[in-house]
Amino acid sequence: MSFTYLISRVSEEASVPDMSNRESLLLLSLAFALLLVHGDAARIPQQESTTTTENCGYKACHAVDPSKLNIHLVAHTHDDVGWLKTVDQYYFGSRSMIQKAGVQYIIDSAVQALLADPNRRFIYVETAFFWKWWLRQNEKVQADVRMLINEGRLEFIGGAWSMNDEAVTHYHSIIDQFTWGFRRLNDTFGSCARPHIGWQIDPFGHSREQASLFAQMGFDGMLFGRIDYQDKAKRLREKSMEFIWKSSPSLGQRADLFTAAMFNTYSPPAGFCFDVLCADEPMIDDPDSPDYNIDTRIEAFLKYALGQARQYRTNNIILTMGGDFTYQYAEMYYTNLDKLIRYTNERNGSTVNVLYSTPSCYLKALHDENLQWPTKSDDFFPYASDPHAYWTGYFSSRPTVKYFERMGNNMLQASKQLVALTDLKNHDKQLEHFREAMGVMQHHDAVTGTEKQFVADDYARILYDNMHHAGDIMSEAIGKWSGMTQDDAKIFTCLELNISSCAFSEESDMFMITVYNPQSRPVSTYVRIPVEGNSYAVRSLNDGVYPAVQIVPIPQSVQNIPGRMSKAQNELVFRATNIPALGLVSYVIAKSKTLEDTPQAEPTSFISNELYNISVNDDGNVIVHYNKQKNMNFVQSFHYYEGAEGNNKVFENRSSGAYIFRPKNASVNNFDYTGTYQIYKGPVVEELHLTVNEWMSQVVRIYSEEEQVEFNWLIGPIPVKDKIGKEIITKYSSNLKTDGEFYTDSNGREMLKRVRNYRPTWDLELHEPVAGNYYPVTNKIVIKDEEKQLKLNVLTDRAQGGSSMDDGSIELMLHRRLLKDDAFGVGEALNESAYGEGLVVRGTHYLFGGGSKNLDEFVLKEKELTLKLALHPWILGAPVTNNSEDMYSTYRTFTSGLNKLLPLNVHILTLEPWKDGTILLRLEHLFEAGEAQQMSQPVEVNIQDLFSTFSILSIEETALGANQRLSDMNRMKWEAETNDVLQEAEENVQPVQIQDNVTNVLLKPMEIRTFILTVKRKPL
Repeated sequence: MSFTYLISRVSEEASVPDMSNRESLLLLSLAFALLLVHGDAARIPQQESTTTTENCGYKACHAVDPSKLNIHLVAHTHDDVGWLKTVDQYYFGSRSMIQKAGVQYIIDSAVQALLADPNRRFIYVETAFFWKWWLRQNEKVQADVRMLINEGRLEFIGGAWSMNDEAVTHYHSIIDQFTWGFRRLNDTFGSCARPHIGWQIDPFGHSREQASLFAQMGFDGMLFGRIDYQDKAKRLREKSMEFIWKSSPSLGQRADLFTAAMFNTYSPPAGFCFDVLCADEPMIDDPDSPDYNIDTRIEAFLKYALGQARQYRTNNIILTMGGDFTYQYAEMYYTNLDKLIRYTNERNGSTVNVLYSTPSCYLKALHDENLQWPTKSDDFFPYASDPHAYWTGYFSSRPTVKYFERMGNNMLQASKQLVALTDLKNHDKQLEHFREAMGVMQHHDAVTGTEKQFVADDYARILYDNMHHAGDIMSEAIGKWSGMTQDDAKIFTCLELNISSCAFSEESDMFMITVYNPQSRPVSTYVRIPVEGNSYAVRSLNDGVYPAVQIVPIPQSVQNIPGRMSKAQNELVFRATNIPALGLVSYVIAKSKTLEDTPQAEPTSFISNELYNISVNDDGNVIVHYNKQKNMNFVQSFHYYEGAEGNNKVFENRSSGAYIFRPKNASVNNFDYTGTYQIYKGPVVEELHLTVNEWMSQVVRIYSEEEQVEFNWLIGPIPVKDKIGKEIITKYSSNLKTDGEFYTDSNGREMLKRVRNYRPTWDLELHEPVAGNYYPVTNKIVIKDEEKQLKLNVLTDRAQGGSSMDDGSIELMLHRRLLKDDAFGVGEALNESAYGEGLVVRGTHYLFGGGSKNLDEFVLKEKELTLKLALHPWILGAPVTNNSEDMYSTYRTFTSGLNKLLPLNVHILTLEPWKDGTILLRLEHLFEAGEAQQMSQPVEVNIQDLFSTFSILSIEETALGANQRLSDMNRMKWEAETNDVLQEAEENVQPVQIQDNVTNVLLKPMEIRTFILTVKRKPL
């Protein structure tokens, strides 16, 4: 503890009412004693020794003055984890001609500036960058940083691996990347590094689910920067920029979160950016200088601050002093802030108290005022920054990146599960790097598609490298579990099945397929494997059964995808039945010696089963008639919007681009149908192969034992020789009466009602009738006919933008190719290419709808299909070189990683190796309150003997982020204007304990419960 620190404590606490003169004198005496012992060295801030005293969190907040306007200055930097430069380029500061940004220098400089004066505060947000920096520091710097954290002078806010987007991210990945960021901070710095506040200052709109997750993580509140310009104007008038967000109808008060929308996004007041990147005038306090400006600068500062204060409810306001990659020379910023604070507070008759603060301290000051706050229960989509800039384009930008990210989560969950179940050793680093890669992908300029093209390429490189290594993890784990060693056969993953390419199945006359099910309930799925032959036999290694097999041709449009090297012209299709929960099934597939003819198209005009009759009309649109639900049908068609182009100098000339969607006209453009279609039928699947034109095609499928219609679409290269940017959509137009209403999911969880041309919280003035009605669709978009009791669900394999622009219709944006930038910073048009041509995108929609007398059965099927797209069974395989298959006689068949079936409304969200041999487990209730009859009821599960490869010795329940015990979670209480008091999140949840060898977990609708398990391994 330094002399400077003690003196600051005396001056700081002298104004605290309950601080006695005796205590002040004692502190002062200690300070002078320290000075006598250490002499001048005690004056040198850089030489401060580490202290073990913890004075962090709310205890470290500077005192506020209830009789004055308290101006909380928050020194911060916003460091994008990739955007205009790659992650490494941002960290090391290279390619400065693109952007002068070097994160290593920011953290270096901020730490030194904090050591120079204990009155200063600094917050840091992106754990990905901080961890990269931390690993490169010597012991002295690390000791200084620990001291700064323990004294609350350096505070972590948010704490995730990156500041995630909130529109196109899946809740599974959001939870994972916060958990990993928390883990790094907690393991390294302890409880003083635990974030208390969400800090979402740059994402382009805000989701209700994000707020719900923050509440479940134990956060006391959230601050964000971007808010619709009309919403902001109304809130400023009504002083409702700060409110209680009621973020979950299912979880109720436990998911309520105090939220503040900031006045100036996350920038400093105009004219008061003192960073080396800025050109604002410094604070010049030499009265003999002709440039002396203290008086005029304080006048301008106070004018701004008082103007902001008039639009907020309390005598506390927050000013964000920082911005993108600021504080590369932190002393420059702090020196001027020091003067700003000093001279403003010393001013005669000052009615303000300017102080260094943090978001946590700001919220604490608001909380201490004991006010009532307004509430909000919808979300903040879509976000518009001006009348012609609706940030709804990024819901669909870079669709291949969005799908690749979804694949990455699928594979990460499977890898973590297999390592946890098999106790696989020596892969900790690979798994850590995979978690971190997925954390980077959640960044609000990564999965969003709002980065430069070469940065998108680097994101793909990072994710591919880690998925490639994950293939080794899965192979070794499956080999260990099954008894098959690496010497017997190397098991491979197929990462190119999305383009119908897989080396081991194409190049071998005999090969094995292993299907791993990452879901916690048994599933059946149709396996599609590219092959070069026309006839194969498939035998299950688990039960010896030969399932029905069908060979279907790979459409020529797929075979012609640029970059596809595969020679396969066919796909082998069969049904893998009852794949165990967290378990495998394996098959040996052998090419027949008897050659058969290539599959031929059927001389018919439709595909059908007992549920559907599907055909193509003269315009190339797909007509779907329901056979059982006679009063329902729909038509699927492709269209495009022409992207607006302008000079971006005024609102009306805004171009459609990576961020915003702005069609030139409100009506869609139709395509000329110049193609053909073929019908293929067999015992497994019926397929309609439709070519719309030379760059647009699809396969429509109905499987013999599935209830959905599958639309497998392929778009690209979108032609632009006509100099017109195009935004491609598909429409599903039904005969349902929907009265302008539709529903979209929030990050893959609870559904929100949307009403065309309407916002629940302000009177909407809409200048962009299409873009202003687009919403993010992470998993699902739904329309309902209340009179007929019918609904139509479209389930997606990646995040997309969607709407219902006409009653009874759903439209989803599939692909975008634009020729102008929208001038929001990325600096290039969204004109993706690959292999020298425009980008080709292939994706899948499941259509599931109709009516059901059994609501639970209908909704359960909907949940199953949604899970199958997000966590589909993972296919691995290996060539078989021994035709006698003797090597497989020792192959152990097993049923599941679970000993028993879970209830149908319960899902294992997380199963992964944690620390020191423990396992992290999350259970979730899949249903919303009131969504179904029985399935939406609370359910109890005994997990004591749940897992087949280990038993549970002890259990500790934690908050959602796994960084604090549930019993220690003590969130602030906030009172709503409706007298609805926010209760502490743990009050209605009793931490789970083992009692009499029974470990019961009660799950209420939409509840996620998190546990750290100490386990005893069973022999495999």
